Amino acid sequence: MKRTFITSTALAMVFIFAMVAFGEGIVKVGLNYPKTGPYEVQGLDQWRAAQMAVEEINAAGGVLGKQVEIVWRDSQSKKDVTVANVTDLIDNEGVQMVFGGSSSGVAIAAGGVCQAKGIPFFGTLTYSNATTGKAGYRHTFRECFNAWMGAKAISMYLKMNFPKKNYYYITADYTWGWSTEESLRKFTGTDSKTTHKGTLTPFPGATNTDFQAALKLAQEANPDVLVLVLFGNDMANAAKLAHQMGMKNTMQIVVPNLTLGMAESGGPEVMEGVVGALPWCWNVPYKYDYPRGKEYVKKFSAKYGRYPSTSGASAYTIMHEWKAAVERANSFKAQLVIPALEGHSYTWLKGEQTWRDFDHQSIQSVYAVKCKPAAEVAKDKYGLDYFEIISSTLGSRAVRNKAEWQAARQAAGKPSHLEPLAGEPAR
Repeated sequence: MKRTFITSTALAMVFIFAMVAFGEGIVKVGLNYPKTGPYEVQGLDQWRAAQMAVEEINAAGGVLGKQVEIVWRDSQSKKDVTVANVTDLIDNEGVQMVFGGSSSGVAIAAGGVCQAKGIPFFGTLTYSNATTGKAGYRHTFRECFNAWMGAKAISMYLKMNFPKKNYYYITADYTWGWSTEESLRKFTGTDSKTTHKGTLTPFPGATNTDFQAALKLAQEANPDVLVLVLFGNDMANAAKLAHQMGMKNTMQIVVPNLTLGMAESGGPEVMEGVVGALPWCWNVPYKYDYPRGKEYVKKFSAKYGRYPSTSGASAYTIMHEWKAAVERANSFKAQLVIPALEGHSYTWLKGEQTWRDFDHQSIQSVYAVKCKPAAEVAKDKYGLDYFEIISSTLGSRAVRNKAEWQAARQAAGKPSHLEPLAGEPAR
């Protein structure tokens, strides 16, 4: 009996030590993304690309010798759900980094929790200027561009092709929508809401009835340019209705922040001729000969039977950039990882990008695109060759400068720098 007890105890101790060793060999990261809701298509691409990046990282030895594990939560594109998700990921799962998005309201909410708890947060699809502007946190980094950058790039095409024309804006009623409309009005000279009218649609929860009502008002205004400041399934649903109403016959449709998933959801006939801006699409590495980008597209396509979109590219890049920063810092601690990111330049799926030190915005090239004729899209092996790249704008030309950033912060009653947590070194 005594021998049996000793043997059992020994086995139990071996099991406990094995579990401890196993736990110590893992580092968790949290992905808060829209598995459901109006941005679920963009969410799925984030998940796919993030998993692919983790497989690559783990096959190469992990991060500081630890294997990476993603713990995910469904944001539903809702701020209250996100706060609960991110709190749980940090407090109960022990994640060392959180990333994700597809809604700026969600990203800002996630960044606030991460700031309070001292964990780095990386935004994937979050285009509101506020994310790294008036609502920016020291623990928040944005990998994609912002509304200002996208609007500046696409406005060059619009001013050339639609000078002194009338615009009408249909805008999602939340921070991204407001920010994007404001930015595009600024750079196209359509600031007057009397001349260039607009209407807001609910977010989240907009229905086709909401979009029909907004489109009817736009049709009555008879603009030359109809700007759909809508995202994900909301944009696709509104674009389909506009197509059915024959609005494309009389006006140019513009989608300031466009993605492959959005174009696919709309369909080739609906999206034909639509103009937009994006930070990346699968055509970019082939047009500009970026080897890593081409390899990523090839690997993603072989794994999932389709091309990756902007959201996937951002999630993939974030995983690799976080790993690189942790290894430069030789630590998972945010107070060491953050300085390792600030001012750092990197090249992954396109040209060089830089994590700007004072606002943590990734400075990068911006692309204006036009959706190809439906017949051309249909020729593609996946039916996903939607975009003709019509221009590229350098990040240094597209981004707002430090004085403009500080002015926005001060107007919002925020300090002119990103504040550290108590006990962290001042910037």
